[in-house]
Amino acid sequence: MTRNWISDDALQAARLALDGLSLRQQVISRNLANVDTPGYRAQQVNFEDTLKQVFQRKKGVELEKSHQAHLASPARRVGFQVSQRPGGSLRADLNSVDIDVELLEMNETGIQYQALTQSVSKKLALLKTIAMSR
Repeated sequence: MTRNWISDDALQAARLALDGLSLRQQVISRNLANVDTPGYRAQQVNFEDTLKQVFQRKKGVELEKSHQAHLASPARRVGFQVSQRPGGSLRADLNSVDIDVELLEMNETGIQYQALTQSVSKKLALLKTIAMSR
């Protein structure tokens, strides 16, 4: 029995999480870009609940192939949801973007993304070391 070390559950989960964090950064950027747009409501991405559901429903995530040599982004297949950010207060122009909240979220998301990419890099380096020693 051969095992594919490159597509194990941990790396698949990391890939999905990186896709979710990337989408979160895009939504935060959109919120910041619309800070002065009357009537704009701040949005958010909660991909963590989706990740939990995917891995409870099925061990691992099989990536959908869009081409023989490529793999489709699992975020499209999993379907992370963008929703209106709850709470906060509306300004007189009915805009709900709070720049302090957005900047805090942006920093936290960046730190999470960096930590996850470092973890993946370390795991891949370990797998490379194991493969080279055989």
